[in-house]
Amino acid sequence: MNLEALLEGILFVVGDEGITLTNIKDILEIDDETLKETIKKLSLSYSNKERGITLKVLGNKLKLTTKEEHKEVYKKLVDVQDPNLSEAALETLAIIAYNEPITRITVDEIRGIGSAHMIRKLVSRDLIEEKGRSELPGRPILYGVTSKFLDYFGLSSTDELPKIDDIEENDEEVDLFNSKYKEID
Repeated sequence: MNLEALLEGILFVVGDEGITLTNIKDILEIDDETLKETIKKLSLSYSNKERGITLKVLGNKLKLTTKEEHKEVYKKLVDVQDPNLSEAALETLAIIAYNEPITRITVDEIRGIGSAHMIRKLVSRDLIEEKGRSELPGRPILYGVTSKFLDYFGLSSTDELPKIDDIEENDEEVDLFNSKYKEID
C-alpha cells in the first residue's frame, strides 16, 4: 500500500476544505510517526520546482495548495474566465444578494447542495465579498454582494432587487445541458 499516493488522493477528494491529521490517521489506520513520515515524503515530492502544488498545514488541517511563487499566473486565470454566469452561480448569487450578510452553510441549506466552490468563484470574480464574521460557533464568514455586483446588474443598491413576490415561478423544465449558461471550472 503506497501511503503517499493514498494521502494525495484523499487530499484531492477533500479539496479546499482540507482534512485533519486525526482524520487522516483514522482513514489510513496509521500512527502519528507513520503519518509524519508520509507527509514528509509527499511534501518532498511536491518541493520539486516542476510541480505546481504543495502541501500545507493550515490550522489543524492538511491541504493541497498552489505554490506561492505562481500566484501572478493564477491571478490571470480569473481574467480569462468565461464572463457568463452559470445557473449555479446565479442561484448562489441571488441567495446571497437577498439574504446578505449570510454564511456559506446557510447558502448550502437554501440551495440543498454545497456552495463552497461556487462562492470561491464568485469571490474571485469580485461579485461577492467577506462582510465580517458571524457570532455562531466557529465564527463563520458572512458574505455579501460587492459594488461590482451592483454594476454588473445595473443596480444602485440591493434595495432595487425585484421583490420575491413579484417574481413569477416558471414550472417548465430547463435543459441545463443546452442552457445558454455554462458552468465555469
